[in-house]
Amino acid sequence: MAEGKGLEQKDVMDLDRHLVLSVVVPVLDEEDSMRPLHASLEQALAALGEEYEIIYIDDGSEDGSFEILKSLHEMDGDHVRVIQFRRNFGKTAALTAGFRHARGDVVITMDADLQDNPAEIPGLLDKLDDDYDLVVAWRYQRQDSLSKKLPSKIANTMVSLLTGVELHDLNCGFKAYRREVVQDLKLYGELHRFIPVLAHWRGYRVTEQKVVHRPRQYGQSKYGFERLGRSFLDFGMVLFLTYYLKRPMHLFGTLGALLFFVGFAIGLYLTGLWFLGEGIGWRPLLFLGILAMVVGVQMASIGLLGEMIRNFAYDPEEEYSIRRLLS
Repeated sequence: MAEGKGLEQKDVMDLDRHLVLSVVVPVLDEEDSMRPLHASLEQALAALGEEYEIIYIDDGSEDGSFEILKSLHEMDGDHVRVIQFRRNFGKTAALTAGFRHARGDVVITMDADLQDNPAEIPGLLDKLDDDYDLVVAWRYQRQDSLSKKLPSKIANTMVSLLTGVELHDLNCGFKAYRREVVQDLKLYGELHRFIPVLAHWRGYRVTEQKVVHRPRQYGQSKYGFERLGRSFLDFGMVLFLTYYLKRPMHLFGTLGALLFFVGFAIGLYLTGLWFLGEGIGWRPLLFLGILAMVVGVQMASIGLLGEMIRNFAYDPEEEYSIRRLLS
């Protein structure tokens, strides 16, 4: 009984331990990379002279990744923590789990494929000290195939133009966050791709830092050109969440009004033709005008319903994000 009590006290002490740095690493079928990555991480973090923890999230690996992670934890339980998912839930879920369990004042995220160099972590931390809340690594000489670089380039350009978040490498998994950023983010689906946009919208200061990107040494990439279409859909959702979620009438009402007035203008034009004696009953333009007005009314109605739901679900803490409180 006494032994059990001692274990409980140790667990409480571990949970309350103040950590300066947490490194969150999602892992999916990277058994060949894990030991070299961990050795590099240990070397880079030990050189900082700060307390740290490394959280590996096994996202449903089907190779020997988890067994290696388990052995790393057994060798260095003071610094290594491992989370194993029951199946593959995706990178967003892995990051969310890592953020939830991270205990550091600063959180670093990086991929497990050895392309991100842990030796670059001090540079990210230095940039964070320049009064920023989120630093995104910029792989300015990216060592990837065209099927990865081209979709990324298209997405980065489009996002920068439409959101004002001017980053060269928006979706790079190598990032440094202040703790309050990861606590404030709501991630689901595939929203990990747009973390800088979501953070910027919440008022956090986002910047980037050049890093050296290394070629993949083991295995194959899990991403390619096929994700471009999904990225466009996800980006549309992000635009709605960041700009119109709290004012749905601005989006649906504007679209509805435009469609209605287009249909109304078509109706006026056809009415003028009718007065001039021309037949309009079977003109396709008539059906287009009616359709535009009906859809316009429906869009405006959706906007009103959205406003009603927002009013009902109003939470004042979701309306702002406090940086400091002096009282």
